[in-house]
Amino acid sequence: MAPHTAPTPSDDEPSAAPHDAFHPDLPGHAGAAQPLSARLHHIRADALDGDTAQTGGMRRFAAISGASVGSERIWMGQTHVAPDTASSNHHHGASETAIHVIKGHPEFVFLDDSGGTPEEIRIRTEPGDYIFVPPYVPHREENPSPDDEAVVVIARSTQEAIVVNLPELYVLDGEASPEQSGD
Repeated sequence: MAPHTAPTPSDDEPSAAPHDAFHPDLPGHAGAAQPLSARLHHIRADALDGDTAQTGGMRRFAAISGASVGSERIWMGQTHVAPDTASSNHHHGASETAIHVIKGHPEFVFLDDSGGTPEEIRIRTEPGDYIFVPPYVPHREENPSPDDEAVVVIARSTQEAIVVNLPELYVLDGEASPEQSGD
């Protein structure tokens, strides 16, 4: 079945009604009569929002959020880590975080005590790799490259980006609660 496409007016036809800010590609949707949850949303790469929770050493940009598209259970965006930079230690509260490496070779660092003694674990990645960060797990991102920025796409199970900056990494004991984790 072929996808439905709206006809494009030619130069000698009158133009369609003005486009709304959320849907620049759709004709005749001025005033956004439908709720945000009843429409698809196109967020262009140059329209990412840098006004989001930040951690030292990183720049986060929101694409999909409650503010941008009315999402209720997901946040998605990009994180950029400058060359030869490490983020602050942090966790993402109750949010599950999925990471897809787009550019560079970022490293993800956390503490593990499955061997009886806390040990720093460093996961080295390359473009195309994925990382999963469970809720409340303290970690940091590092970009060891002296020349190239690292870029990752992030999806979270919460509507907005939750970032709790921490003074140090620690091993998460059992089931995390907001009281244990600084939330």
